[in-house]
Amino acid sequence: MLNHTKKIKEIYEDIQRKLFYMIPEKWDKLYLYSSVLDEPDKEGKTGELFFYYIPKGILKKKPVNVYEIPVKFNLDENQYLRLVQLLYAKIKELRQEFRKSERNEMWTNITMSIQSLKFKVEYDYEDLNHSDFSSYERHVIWRYEVLGIGEEQVGKEDKEILKRYLLGAKTLTRKEHYDSGIYIRDIENVIAYSNENARTQDVEEIVEKTERKHKNQLLLSKEEIEKMKNQ
Repeated sequence: MLNHTKKIKEIYEDIQRKLFYMIPEKWDKLYLYSSVLDEPDKEGKTGELFFYYIPKGILKKKPVNVYEIPVKFNLDENQYLRLVQLLYAKIKELRQEFRKSERNEMWTNITMSIQSLKFKVEYDYEDLNHSDFSSYERHVIWRYEVLGIGEEQVGKEDKEILKRYLLGAKTLTRKEHYDSGIYIRDIENVIAYSNENARTQDVEEIVEKTERKHKNQLLLSKEEIEKMKNQ
């Protein structure tokens, strides 16, 4: 049973605010994946983060990858990736908060979704350090399961990954769920910026303010950022 403390709910709200801020257009649905892995032979923790959103519109829209946003909307890429870093730091803080409950087993990855003012989280306890699939392969499988991006929509390499997954034996893992409404209000996002310079300046300001608030959190390394961009 998940023990959702007041602090955990505050972290949820902070994650929601960051996500709303980071999407520079109106949207209907959002799906986020993140993993946090303990590696005893290394300092700290490693993992990955990505999210996709479905733009609002009458016609069916393709999911937009977070790492496509800077180019798509002419934003400063380095500054935008700082926002991704801060978002991932908040995911790691969420896991640290769960650890305080002295649970015997810790989740390794999560999927969050926001749709129709509903916020959902699925906690997965899969042993990713001994997974049959690589990080990239898990990304392809996650897109298939969550976004419905199937064999007919991907290239040859990804198609082979999906075939191997669909034909292979499935490993059942423990999962836990949490659902709630969204109550945050008055969140400005990057669509409010009037020009490129203003965008960059405002991104820098929001990063500086958030970093001062969370200065003790460990951010991603350059290698981790590049790894996530290539997923």
